[in-house]
Amino acid sequence: MFTANDYKKGQPRWCPGCGDHFFLANLHKAMAEIGVAPWETAVISGIGCSSRLPHYMATYGMNTIHGRAAAIATGVKVANPRLSVWQVSGDGDGLAIGGNHFIHANRRNIDLNMILLNNRIYGLTKGQYSPTSPRGFVSKSSPYGTVEDPFRPAELCFGARGNFFARAVATDAPGTIEILKAAYQHKGASVCEILQHCVIFNNGAYDDVYNKDGRAKRAIYVQHGKPLVFGENNEFGLVQEGFGLKIVEIGKDGVTMDDILVHDAHCQDNTLQLKLALMGDGDGFPVALGVIRDVEAPTYNDAVEAQIEEVKAKKPYHNFAELLETNDIWEVK
Repeated sequence: MFTANDYKKGQPRWCPGCGDHFFLANLHKAMAEIGVAPWETAVISGIGCSSRLPHYMATYGMNTIHGRAAAIATGVKVANPRLSVWQVSGDGDGLAIGGNHFIHANRRNIDLNMILLNNRIYGLTKGQYSPTSPRGFVSKSSPYGTVEDPFRPAELCFGARGNFFARAVATDAPGTIEILKAAYQHKGASVCEILQHCVIFNNGAYDDVYNKDGRAKRAIYVQHGKPLVFGENNEFGLVQEGFGLKIVEIGKDGVTMDDILVHDAHCQDNTLQLKLALMGDGDGFPVALGVIRDVEAPTYNDAVEAQIEEVKAKKPYHNFAELLETNDIWEVK
């Protein structure tokens, strides 16, 4: 049995109120509930404010170079498949210079728990816009507003044939812990997007859902096998209309619970899952939180390990010493 304290180390050096503080505390709690020993866990990060996180974990860890967290984490998992490997990146580190590694880690389905701490800004380098900053966003590197459309992490994950995507708000401890535990249980590449504020350069990015009252009104918690209902009293629901979704009020105009869509996180076809994941971006729909997609598929690291064992079984040698003995040997005295 472990407690959150068993995973804690050092004194976090982030700005007071930073979303990283909330997430770190939730990660400690989630790891304690998961129960994998600290010495059987590795936390890998890149560069950025969020990437300081391994310094505050009493596990194996590595603060790597910019954008390469997924690449290093892949090497760790393939070299030692028994380790529970967590990769932590910000939206800049993970989706800009690290974007290529992000999509290929998902495509290969490596058994990594990939955390994307998304505050829509470069915080460590003092306030430049990031790949997830919205069009028109004013920052130090876009004083007149960005002229780019942002990445939407779920869309990128699904487009790379990702099999697990979940989302939580950093200030929502139960919701964050729930998706982290689900990510660990999923065998393969799992992506958890954490919505959080940079209180210095992009405070208020997620004000609509950053507190409990806001989430009750403007978020929907999705659960596999449960109806897609939301609202302070679960008075609203989602139904399919044509190729899209529609918000309805339960009990009005003849709408009953039987009409409400039931969430299927395990469906191979990601059409409806993607629609859920993209809601809430100024479209009048609630922001989807929880496990949105969770589909089983063969993992890269298991396939590599099985291939190695298969090849070894066909060889007359199994280690370097035996390899040498397959050739002519001279003994010098």
